[in-house]
Amino acid sequence: MYQKRTYRWLIDSDEALAVFEVRVRETDLWMQADKPLNAETRELVLKYRGFIEAYIRNHPGFLYTRDPWIIKEPAPQIVTDMCDAAGRAGVGPMAAVAGAIAEHVGRDLLSLSKQVIVENGGDIFVKLDRPFISAVYAGNSPLSLRFGLCLDSRKNPLSVCTSSGRVGHSFSMGRADAVCVISRSCALADAAATAICNRILSKQDIEAAIDFGKQIKGVLGIVAVFRDKMGVWGEVEVVPIDKRSSASPMKKGVFEAKPGKKRLSF
Repeated sequence: MYQKRTYRWLIDSDEALAVFEVRVRETDLWMQADKPLNAETRELVLKYRGFIEAYIRNHPGFLYTRDPWIIKEPAPQIVTDMCDAAGRAGVGPMAAVAGAIAEHVGRDLLSLSKQVIVENGGDIFVKLDRPFISAVYAGNSPLSLRFGLCLDSRKNPLSVCTSSGRVGHSFSMGRADAVCVISRSCALADAAATAICNRILSKQDIEAAIDFGKQIKGVLGIVAVFRDKMGVWGEVEVVPIDKRSSASPMKKGVFEAKPGKKRLSF
């Protein structure tokens, strides 16, 4: 069922880039590129969905398993990427599907556009010629919309994926308001965000969950939010969303929002 992506206005848009959306069944992409590429994007979505759907027809268990999937025969690259990401994070391969589609579509579009943003249900693949800030929506948490992640993809594409046990329709065994993971691989960021979120059932779980995420090869940074508490680790710059032009990066660690404060103190 289609769900309106009401959070999309949170993404730091560039007026010089074309903005467009492409929907194919469950895949719903919000895009920015040097020019409108609706038709080209649609063809790529159909291509990569076709690879995944064909694999599922031959291996029905791939769709439902919550455990890593071992490939025993040649498979499309996007399926291999999903399985590799799931294996590293210890989750089922479909936990990486949104990120995998975002990245494969985005990388192919880079042959047509120097700059690309592909957002797929909270999972973002980005290649821009400037730093990129995305606000973090964490549902009813007092930290929601009060900070953003500053990403620099000028040299190489970057991905940031978000999982939540409270927001959205994706399955999660955790209760975190938001877990964001930064990686060069969008499939890995997607799978890792799910795996870390699965481990957060209370504020006390944030530190242990981040410690788990640190060990996943390819994860560059993690931000985890549970109610008024947030943990930050790795190559991630967190800035107050209303002070982005002059804000300094937040220190790493686990922090709690102070009652009565309208803004975070960074």
